[in-house]
Amino acid sequence: MGKSKTKRFRRPPFSPAGECEAAENEEAKLDDSPAVELLEKLQHPSAEVRECACAGLARLVQQQPAISALTRRDAVRQLGPLLLDPSLAVRETAAGALRNLSACGGFEVCDDMVTKDIMTPLVALLKECSAGLDSNEVSLKKNKEPNKNYIEDIANEAVNVLWNICECSSRAVSIFNKEGCLEIVLKYLSRFSTNVDLAISVAFCLQAVTEDNPELLKSFNAPALQVLESAMLSPISSMEYTLLKTLVAGTVWNLKDILPSKSQADTINALLKIFSDVLEVDVGEVVIQMKEAETQRLNAASETETEETEQMNGDTLNEDDEMEEISHKRKVRRKSFISDLLPPTEKELKQTVALLTAQQIALEIIVNMCCSDDPSDDEWDEFSSSDESDAFMDNSFNELSGQLMSPLCLSSEVHAALTNCLIPKKIFEKITFPNSIAVDICSRNPTWKPLIRKMNTIQCRALVCLHSILSVLDVDCLGGAPALQTLAQHLSQLVFSQPDFAKHTEFLEAVSSALRTLLQIMASKNISQCMTPEQLMSLCEAGIHSSNIGVRVNVVSILGITGCVLAKEDGTFETLKTIGKFLLEVATKDSSLVVAGETLDAIFDVFADGKEAEKAAVEIKLLSALKEFQPVFKMKLRKEGRGKYSTDQLCVLDNVKMNLRRFIAYQETVEKRLTS
Repeated sequence: MGKSKTKRFRRPPFSPAGECEAAENEEAKLDDSPAVELLEKLQHPSAEVRECACAGLARLVQQQPAISALTRRDAVRQLGPLLLDPSLAVRETAAGALRNLSACGGFEVCDDMVTKDIMTPLVALLKECSAGLDSNEVSLKKNKEPNKNYIEDIANEAVNVLWNICECSSRAVSIFNKEGCLEIVLKYLSRFSTNVDLAISVAFCLQAVTEDNPELLKSFNAPALQVLESAMLSPISSMEYTLLKTLVAGTVWNLKDILPSKSQADTINALLKIFSDVLEVDVGEVVIQMKEAETQRLNAASETETEETEQMNGDTLNEDDEMEEISHKRKVRRKSFISDLLPPTEKELKQTVALLTAQQIALEIIVNMCCSDDPSDDEWDEFSSSDESDAFMDNSFNELSGQLMSPLCLSSEVHAALTNCLIPKKIFEKITFPNSIAVDICSRNPTWKPLIRKMNTIQCRALVCLHSILSVLDVDCLGGAPALQTLAQHLSQLVFSQPDFAKHTEFLEAVSSALRTLLQIMASKNISQCMTPEQLMSLCEAGIHSSNIGVRVNVVSILGITGCVLAKEDGTFETLKTIGKFLLEVATKDSSLVVAGETLDAIFDVFADGKEAEKAAVEIKLLSALKEFQPVFKMKLRKEGRGKYSTDQLCVLDNVKMNLRRFIAYQETVEKRLTS
């Protein structure tokens, strides 16, 4: 029903592995599980036992039934006090367990954690860590392992808990504001040059809490902004710092309303320069290089270990050394329990994941930059159906396309910066899937295999980003008519080169949205389309069976746009018949009124004018089919409308209902003229 407004990216709901079992089975499982034993050990007088119990819980919470059981057993209230345990090792593993619980548990668990008052000990821990960063107290150093900074490691775990909870709970964000957590985390961020992992965790958290939080924005004074600027402009160019700069740039974008107007243009240029540099990197090449570097490092380490073993020449450990070695091995194993949901520790894989994450975030922020708060959703809905008048009877597509295709309300600063930083070119490059060699390398290595999904996600984000920039930039900024034709051809090849593309819902929704917008622009500017009707029908036939309403809406809109163009040309009678039959089938049989309404709009546009369209309409008996469907549509709208659809959707559907009546009257006039 017209052009859809691009949605802002937000963190999706967590979807932990596994499914909850029936409540009666969970209770039975709990009796046989280590959950009760681990919870009891949290109160043990031995710090080592408490630490081991926390590490065990960190692993256990990855199982969905265990999360339900632990929630009922009040695990949060038992873990909370351990954040302030006398033992620093216990603090770290307790924070690790809560981090995993908040990541795997989802919104309900995070909200329950706030209800169980986890924020009180968490904020206290964050404050103690902040004070401890500059402290020389012996108590903060005892039991330290070599080369380990307990305070920063604990702070990193705690910030991740804070981030997860604030992502899911507005109450947690409110506490963040009131407790002055901003000053604490900015202090952690200021150590970005010596602890990039901690800085990245803080940057993730800041990007979350600064979104739609005007109360917090008031707390950003000049020193606070200086910390962000220093991190964002860091000269270090590693992939971890690339991720850090991207995240901080996202936070700065959230703060745009408090930045001085005279510096906004420079700031936006700086942000988009960061995103442009991030997107410049070829992920496929990085995967190949990093995997090779990892292989060389592991081979070298293996050779060194062999030499050291030979040099020992059968020497045995004395009793003290043996006990120390056993203790060390046990400690390493305990630490590994909490590592499963944390970033990878292999440095090459970790760096590659950092780059992939940075590219995904950069694309998401660009989408958000292209999303304007104006026009509002209501104003968009005004454009989503044919005009109140009988404009469609006088070739409404031409008239409405001017409204539909006008750029979104985008600030001149963002508009100029998008073009200056060559963002469209970078996005065009990102919609192509990485080279087959990189994919093959990842598929053959279990630890690298998850990167294939990340690369898929980047491709989908690039397609959504393409949809956004097509909506906000004019044709010249996009490279002119030849560039758009090449892009249409490329999107076509992209769709049909993907095996089983119809099964990949996220990809199909993203590519159909981009294609829909591109075809709208090309039609409004009278740019000839490069996709054949056969290709479009193949895409639409696959997409219309998707369970995703967005995909179905896109494909009928694509057919509407294409049909409207074909209706003006000679020799398109058979193609218009095929399109008309397809649209009628969808309009009368799709279970969603939103899809049915969009399809009716497409029918209005395709058969509004043109000799070929008029002949095709008579041939497929369009008038009688619509007359038969009209009372069915009215009844479904009356029965299902208020229960299943929003007020905005109902307004649009009411317009469709009215236009259906008018279009039927128009078709009656056409049929009389053709048969007389």
